[in-house]
Amino acid sequence: MRAPRPIVLIAGPTASGKSALGLAIAEEFRGTLINADSMQVYRDLAILTARPSAAELARAPHRLYGVLDAGEVCSAARWCAMAEAEIAAAQAEGRLPLLVGGTGLYFRALLKGLAPVPEIPAAVRAAARALHKSIGGVLFHAELARRDPEASTRLHPSDSQRLIRAYEVVTATGRTLRDWQRGDGAGTQRRAAALLLLPPREVLYDAIDRRFLAMIERGAPEEVRALLARGLAPELPAMKAVGVPELIRVIRGEISLEAAMALAQQASRNYAKRQITWFRHQLPSTPDFPVLRLAAQYSESLLPEIFSFIRQFVLTSPVSSG
Repeated sequence: MRAPRPIVLIAGPTASGKSALGLAIAEEFRGTLINADSMQVYRDLAILTARPSAAELARAPHRLYGVLDAGEVCSAARWCAMAEAEIAAAQAEGRLPLLVGGTGLYFRALLKGLAPVPEIPAAVRAAARALHKSIGGVLFHAELARRDPEASTRLHPSDSQRLIRAYEVVTATGRTLRDWQRGDGAGTQRRAAALLLLPPREVLYDAIDRRFLAMIERGAPEEVRALLARGLAPELPAMKAVGVPELIRVIRGEISLEAAMALAQQASRNYAKRQITWFRHQLPSTPDFPVLRLAAQYSESLLPEIFSFIRQFVLTSPVSSG
């Protein structure tokens, strides 16, 4: 029976250089880049999600970038199904699957399986959404705190999607979402290693600020204007991507572009801080799951160490058990 073939995760906070690192690895190890970012799956947000350029796409195979419409919801389960198919396709072609992104939940689902949360009754889901709409995020957050204090400390009042999910799960099941998740799913047997970029925060925050300015110059306001014109529901994930709500306020004449930029840059820095916390605690290195942590922004000077790590991992991966 043949043992699982290796995959490599390339993880880290936004603007840490994951995409450039992934491309360098793909060229060196004949890899296929598979998107593991919850916003880069949406085709409508090429600029605001810093999706790979046409020139970058031409240098190596890229999968799951811009594959869904902004009107759709990409749950962890849906992404996992798509990612599993792309991993299998890459391996069938003799290529190394490289999972690149900053969505920790996706990595967790891929490595450990999905939590066995029961199906939530439609009536409970509708009631949770109606309550959130009627009382707003701050009061809804306080209501959740009475039922699930742990979730309320992790989630911001503006994170409506996750607040509602936590609320509906504890309401319907009597158990918190985190309690269900601690059980994990069955998982999928695989041989995996990870590269984790964790730059100093001052370096990362500067990169975030500069990148958003570049997004504005590349046409982010026009991208959001086209998205807004579609009349999509504001609770859809794509409509809450960093930069979208802020630029919508500019389009509606509520704030200036300069104010929107400052708000979006701050939102992105806050998101990066949450990502750093998640990766530090949720991606520990073990003998079965080696993790190379790099306390730096990606640069070509890191490649010798990175290539050596991957080469050793791939060559020591078991190829057969009989």
